Amino acid sequence: MKHVEVVAAIIRKGDKIFATQRGYGEWKDWWEFPGGKMEVGETPEEALVREIREELSAEISVDEFLCTVEYDYPAFHLKMHCYLCSLVTEALHLNEHEAAKWLTKDELNSVKWLPADVELISHLRCLKEERRC
Repeated sequence: MKHVEVVAAIIRKGDKIFATQRGYGEWKDWWEFPGGKMEVGETPEEALVREIREELSAEISVDEFLCTVEYDYPAFHLKMHCYLCSLVTEALHLNEHEAAKWLTKDELNSVKWLPADVELISHLRCLKEERRC
């Protein structure tokens, strides 16, 4: 099985978290956290800064490692390194995604998340409730 390693940014502003909707491919219209594949020689943090610049024309601060999620999709195994981030620049522009939303903890289940991101949501709930998972 093919292995894919990616990074994901959980961008926070106040009590809200930024989510994006895919606009292409097999998982079109499903929701995810922005990010993408690491390039050779990049650290996860460097990859996140680059991916967010490419996808959203924004600058972020990578604040804290949250977790690594592993998920078996039908065609590949995903390893996703997830980081809590904050915006350095306020403006966000959707260069690759169909839509985006700022969601509160209570709104996290209002969108159709990609399967790997569902596991990440449980980590975020623990974080919001200040308990360990």
